[in-house]
Amino acid sequence: MPNDEAAKRFNYFFGLINLAVAFCIFWFLWYVFMNPNTVMKLYTPMYGFALVAVFLSGLILLTRVLEYDLWATGQSGVQNRVFRGILWIALSFLLMIFINYFLFWGFIGKFGIAYFSPDSIVAGGGIGAEPFVARENASTAVLYYCAAFLWIALFWDLGFGKWPWQKAGTGVRVWSKLFAVTFFTTLFYIILFHPHVCYLFYPAQSKAGVMPWWETMAGTGSAFFSLGLILCTLLWIVFSDQLWEGHPWKRLEENGEGTFVKGFGVFIGTLTLGVILLFIFTKIFNLVWEEPFVGGQYTDGPDWRYIHAGEIAGFFILAAFILRHYFNNFPNTKNLWLRCVIRTLIAVAGGMLIYWFYYSPLATFFLAKVEGFAQPGDTPLVWTLLFLSLIIIQAEFFDGWPIKANSKGKRP
Repeated sequence: MPNDEAAKRFNYFFGLINLAVAFCIFWFLWYVFMNPNTVMKLYTPMYGFALVAVFLSGLILLTRVLEYDLWATGQSGVQNRVFRGILWIALSFLLMIFINYFLFWGFIGKFGIAYFSPDSIVAGGGIGAEPFVARENASTAVLYYCAAFLWIALFWDLGFGKWPWQKAGTGVRVWSKLFAVTFFTTLFYIILFHPHVCYLFYPAQSKAGVMPWWETMAGTGSAFFSLGLILCTLLWIVFSDQLWEGHPWKRLEENGEGTFVKGFGVFIGTLTLGVILLFIFTKIFNLVWEEPFVGGQYTDGPDWRYIHAGEIAGFFILAAFILRHYFNNFPNTKNLWLRCVIRTLIAVAGGMLIYWFYYSPLATFFLAKVEGFAQPGDTPLVWTLLFLSLIIIQAEFFDGWPIKANSKGKRP
């Protein structure tokens, strides 16, 4: 049950101002790094997409897997919190550089799987081995791996938590969780994404990866099907964690700790809900744009329909984080189910508002986006993930400062 006194003291107008400031910071970062007409021009789009996904994955790695808050807490003074926040941002940036350029491009891509490195793709020759295309394909593979990691890491945190290492020391638990999450991330990446990446090249790498097994079922060999499914599943994980206070899965806990039954239940339950949500989205798209067909471009393509379902789920996820961190998870009524239902409705409405913003002329100014649906190279997930990264940084590394002046530095 939420803290009634804290809810009464919370200044929602200040939360709105904080959100506006956060958007301005986000817009500045987008203008400098992602805007295709300005400075860095990283939005190619897959190169910038991968970098943002790696950065967000690094944040989740630190906060939800490595449990950084156990050794990052200190005095709650503003000066100390700001300094610590800046330090953790710098460390997160270095982690992104290490994962993308050294781990994937420099190590795995050179000594294991060539498609993770642009240089290895170019060295291999053949059609599509131009430097720009090679970087886009390598970035696509990195992005897919990060998508699998975000799914497994957040699912593990909600479902298993510290189980089965809750009685072990911090070091043992953190390293064990890291290896478990990495193992299952790699496993699901191989099943859900690797087949598609192998078929990005000509000739297709048929001996390295099977034909996408979902092609007949989904009407496309694109892994956008898998990405859309993961994002629709992540929506329910985030809603349960951010809006529903861990319910209904808390009923499967023992002594406040995760169990195998809870973890299995979260995995199957959220995945089932993700499949249902993806099905609902595709049926809505069929009503708006009619049936898709193989070879269809943009809104007519089955692959675009799946990624668009994931993009909408991303808007809802962003709205849930905004409600949780900038508006104190309003409302904080005594009835659990009532507040969970209202929060969910607010998050869905907020997600639709974000959807309207992204596909309105306003996005042309703020994001240098071409108006309309399904524009070439248009991936709203990039800016969604970047905005989410900023929210997580403020909530975790700055302990919610300045919106939570009395935060103790622990993740709720």
